[in-house]
Amino acid sequence: MRLAKKTSNLFRARTTSKTPGLDVSGLSKVVTVDAAARTADVAGMCTYEDLVDATLPYGLAPLVVPQLKTITLGGAVTGLGIESTSFRSGLPHESVLEIDVLTGSGEILTATPEGEHADLYWGFPNSYGTLGYSTRLKIELEPVLPFVALRHLRFHDLDTLQTTMDTIVARREYDGIEVQYLDGVVFSADESYLTLGVQTDEPGPVSDYTGADIFYRSIQHSSDTPKTDRLTIHDYLWRWDTDWFWCSRAFGTQNPRIRRFWPRKYRRSSFYWKLIGLDRKYDIADRLEKRKGNPPRERVVQDVEVPIEHTAGFVRWFLDEIPIEPLWLCPLRLREPAAPGADPSRPWPLYPLEPKRTYVNIGFWSSVPIVPGRAEGAANRAIEKKVTEFEGHKSLYSDAYYTEDEFAVLYGGEKYRELKKKYDPESRLLDLYSKAVQRK
Repeated sequence: MRLAKKTSNLFRARTTSKTPGLDVSGLSKVVTVDAAARTADVAGMCTYEDLVDATLPYGLAPLVVPQLKTITLGGAVTGLGIESTSFRSGLPHESVLEIDVLTGSGEILTATPEGEHADLYWGFPNSYGTLGYSTRLKIELEPVLPFVALRHLRFHDLDTLQTTMDTIVARREYDGIEVQYLDGVVFSADESYLTLGVQTDEPGPVSDYTGADIFYRSIQHSSDTPKTDRLTIHDYLWRWDTDWFWCSRAFGTQNPRIRRFWPRKYRRSSFYWKLIGLDRKYDIADRLEKRKGNPPRERVVQDVEVPIEHTAGFVRWFLDEIPIEPLWLCPLRLREPAAPGADPSRPWPLYPLEPKRTYVNIGFWSSVPIVPGRAEGAANRAIEKKVTEFEGHKSLYSDAYYTEDEFAVLYGGEKYRELKKKYDPESRLLDLYSKAVQRK
């Protein structure tokens, strides 16, 4: 059993299926927004773009809005999501109040933190549709102001970057000013930035990065004095979508001569995904590399989480070993206290981050030349090994190479097997290891 979806934000190989997919086209709407209670009822396949459009008129937004417009609520919960509020609001599934799940056994069950199906509520995040599919979610919202004021701090070494980020997460302020949004970009070992944001209702000029200007390039500056900027709250939430962080450069979109004629409506992640689909179908990139006399390339598209004290060490290793830049940084902590009914030591068993510990999501999305004679996925395998050495995890939306035993230790193990047996006893859905690691 699978979903018949027109869009996806998965980069890993998919197992082909001859069975018809479930039509989920009717599960794409915002059902209700309760402005007084600060909650929204949302169908499972509703995109964050549509949800934000529905909540901003009330001066509200989800606690965590993942970076790309076509990420769905259900996808962000079953497959994880993150953004610059995650250092204070955790991950998207932590603001879910209840969730309706179509399980592998064919039932639609309502899962809540303390209800009859609490085990499904806590085990659903990071299950990637292997326990069931969300049809409806009730989520918390938070008040937002019309604008976000930004400060871009430059760092000349990674250790100072790490220390400053850790301090900001702990204090929720920098230089006497509150910090409500926090992420960063590493261009090299001696050029990295933290971007600090705070909401404001003060009127004034704002920047526009949906036109000629490119957001990640606006961060860079040579001064040790923070660079400032302002965006509308809407444009801040989608600041990364216009250029797919920086990945639009692969299509030439950042070339001023091309950008001038590239229709604005096609400067968005969903259109770049279509170009990726064409590349996968016709091997365009590898054919071009072959014509240049270059080897084919290994896709290295990953988000990993390492404890914040290992951030500088991991980034240094990465910059030395993997020829990809920039890197995205996004600190996160699980929300405190966890809802009643949670295991206090590991509240979300399929992605067991430790409570009261700060992690940093490190994102890198590109490719590297394949070295003849090395094992398939050599760069990705090296990254997995290093992440494990640093007590971290990696998201499962892209290629993975773990053995079954390694995977079980990292992603739920016996707890997952118990949930699978209970909610998909006839194995109508793939199991998590088969879906995330094994490929046809």
